[in-house]
Amino acid sequence: MTAPPNLSHAAPQQQRFLVLFDFDETIINESSDDAVVRALPGQHLPDWLRNSYREGHYNEHMQKVLVYMTEQGVSEDSIRSAVEKIQPSPGLLSLFQYLHSHQQDFELAVVSDANMYIIETWLERAGVRHLFRKIFTNPASFDDTGCLVLLPFHSHSCSCCPENMCKQVILREYLAGRQKERGGAPFQKVFYIGDGANDICPSLALGPRDTAFPRRDFPMHKLLLERQQAQAAKFKANVVPWVSGEDIVDCLKKIMEER
Repeated sequence: MTAPPNLSHAAPQQQRFLVLFDFDETIINESSDDAVVRALPGQHLPDWLRNSYREGHYNEHMQKVLVYMTEQGVSEDSIRSAVEKIQPSPGLLSLFQYLHSHQQDFELAVVSDANMYIIETWLERAGVRHLFRKIFTNPASFDDTGCLVLLPFHSHSCSCCPENMCKQVILREYLAGRQKERGGAPFQKVFYIGDGANDICPSLALGPRDTAFPRRDFPMHKLLLERQQAQAAKFKANVVPWVSGEDIVDCLKKIMEER
């Protein structure tokens, strides 16, 4: 998908809806970190490095992986090439086309535990970077030695999330900031599209007018089903599982018809 020419990055402020996207296995069809590792000469990590991962410290683990890749001679060009080859999830480009054609209604943002270099590289290659007002992710840039240096996004006190990122904190702060910038006007509805366990926490901040879109049969979907079966009253949003981005388009079209 190629971006049409002469599109301004900022659409009008009176957009009614906010759409938040996870990145790995949501916008793209795999983990971007797995794709990057394929740039290694052997295309996989040694056991000692793989086994060094500690639960809740994935960002720290990836910092070590990127240092190792530099030591093995993996260049910035090789990493960029690996990122640009990642396939989108089924139907996601159709979803972007729909959102592009309704920019006056939808504001878009990414909330991801990947990193800024990977996300911006992929979105630029796909021709859709201009659609997103904001990207919330871990900072990453190449240093003088050619190493992609990864940093944590922030610190927080949420016991449910990895130490480097709580997506609910990001969502709540963004909604509050945007409402102030919009002269006190909140978004009419918020949509959250994700796949992973770390997409549950931000979904808990959604209200009854909002919708969580979990990728069907992925961890977010399974955990939401468990909550529904346990009759967890605290989950207020509508839940619409998706297999293809076209499923999300169908839902958004119905919402647009309601006005």
